[in-house]
Amino acid sequence: MDPVIGRVSAVRGTVLEVDVDGPVPPLATALSCRVADAGAVSAVVHAHLAAGRIRAIALESTRGLTLGAEVTSDGAPLTMPVGRALLGRVVDLHGGPLDGGPPLVTTERRPVHRAPPGSQARRPWSDIYETGVKAIDLFCPFLRGGRAAVFGGAGVGKTVVLMEFIHNAVEDLRGVAVFAGIGERSREGLELWDEMKERGVLDRTALVFSQMKDAPGARFVVGLAALTVAEHFRDELGLDVMFVVDNLYRHVQAGMEVSGLLGRLPSRVGYQPTLAADIAAIEERITATHQGGMTSVQAVYVPADDYGDPAVTHAFWHMDSALVLSRDVAAEGYYPAVDPLTSTSKALDAATVGARHQEVAEEARRVLGRLEELKDIISMLGMEELSAEDHTLVTRARRVRAFLTQPFFVTQAFTGVEGRRVRSADTVEGVAAILEGRADAVPEERLFMIGALKEVLDA
Repeated sequence: MDPVIGRVSAVRGTVLEVDVDGPVPPLATALSCRVADAGAVSAVVHAHLAAGRIRAIALESTRGLTLGAEVTSDGAPLTMPVGRALLGRVVDLHGGPLDGGPPLVTTERRPVHRAPPGSQARRPWSDIYETGVKAIDLFCPFLRGGRAAVFGGAGVGKTVVLMEFIHNAVEDLRGVAVFAGIGERSREGLELWDEMKERGVLDRTALVFSQMKDAPGARFVVGLAALTVAEHFRDELGLDVMFVVDNLYRHVQAGMEVSGLLGRLPSRVGYQPTLAADIAAIEERITATHQGGMTSVQAVYVPADDYGDPAVTHAFWHMDSALVLSRDVAAEGYYPAVDPLTSTSKALDAATVGARHQEVAEEARRVLGRLEELKDIISMLGMEELSAEDHTLVTRARRVRAFLTQPFFVTQAFTGVEGRRVRSADTVEGVAAILEGRADAVPEERLFMIGALKEVLDA
């Protein structure tokens, strides 16, 4: 049993103050507070208030905790179990099973709060990670070993795009995958677990969850705990890791709740003053090293569709690829609802994707941008009032937009349409053919929800 180091002197929500009898434990030290029913509440040291007094953040509900409750600690920092024992399992931030299985059998643990790799330890990658989703691979290619994010408001399809990416990525999985469910709905977690089990890749996947009902301290730490698992696979086992996060905004939101409980003055739009540091604490640790690779894809909720929101802009700065989902595109019935005019990727250059890909993507963006400019004229006066050049451009732009829709494997049970996975080269050539007029005879509606263009050209 760990030694008693002090007693609880104040409880404010999930923020605790502890009077320490001996030396004050370092920041990030794990604590355990005994409750009346012989259970315990785990916490982590957050601040030193004065000689003999510390402030801690509870990682669980403080129900049943009383003043004077004994606080124990072995002096170690908050740690997370790591290793192959986590593969095929769903666990919480302590490594406790959430899948109904037995406790983990592992003695390896690593601190959750860790410094990111130094610049000399990082390894740049220039390979493209093909997602099989036409709109992503054309306009917003993902870098292997990079950070990519799917930005969007409520109900525009972030989780569906993320699930489709996982569905396609597991077929090419060279190493292992780690999924961080931050403030996750239990239903979505179950769906993901079932999907991976059905695909036969659960034994190469570790899932670390903190649900919506959990304490803000737990939701704030779970992303770091999952990242610790991924880092162990990368650095100590030398594996390539796919690190998936849903949802990064919930990490920020949990930090905002913790900050409010701590009594800090908020910054812009009510966010915590440490917003930039809180996001960087996760993002700067996601990188490829000389020991192994780590590719990350993250969902980022955009509150009220405000892309100027501080949390969104801070997350955007860290990403190599930023896929933007638009409510306007979704309202017109185009899925995935990718906005090609605002989605960006550092990989979209000739040196990485090739000159042909870059030229086709830029020309597609140009014609889609022109279509957007002409929308009001078309709605008021009709296509007949356009010049011959604009008429041809609009016709082809609409075909490009229809062609970039795609049925997903993860939704075929609901839509009845079989999913398609399309090679990046086929996407580029299909869009090029439409822009060059080789599909002018194909009705626009026949390009809707297909895979490669040859499906209709060869029909």
